[in-house]
Amino acid sequence: MLKAKVKWTGGLQFVGQSGTGHAIVMDGSPDYGGENSGMRPMELLLVGLGGCSGMDIASILAKKKQDVRGIEINVNGKQPDEYPKRFTEIEIEFIVKGKNLSEEAVKRAIQLSMEKYCSVKATLEHSAKIIHSYKIVEVD
Repeated sequence: MLKAKVKWTGGLQFVGQSGTGHAIVMDGSPDYGGENSGMRPMELLLVGLGGCSGMDIASILAKKKQDVRGIEINVNGKQPDEYPKRFTEIEIEFIVKGKNLSEEAVKRAIQLSMEKYCSVKATLEHSAKIIHSYKIVEVD
């Protein structure tokens, strides 16, 4: 079982600590009484999704012996104006940089992450439409 602890530090700031001992600061917008000293909880969901799928893709491409030099993941979440303002659609753009990368290998790694391995995507897909795209950038 995964665990986390979240402690209030004042205002709208909280510090979340994972069961593995890593910490992150969360805070609200000054418009709502925060001080903008950390990520918003909904931003953390997007970061978690990008990190989860990125780890999958990096691992799969390494096993396929692809010469990956960089992976960037842009994640955008659309929310309605009404509360609870849950994500209704999430767009993920994967930018994979490398030398002589096989498009088929990149495409397959992304597909495996999105359809089988990424537990964050599997959790979020029941409440938001998740779409993805990719670009391959050749580097020297």
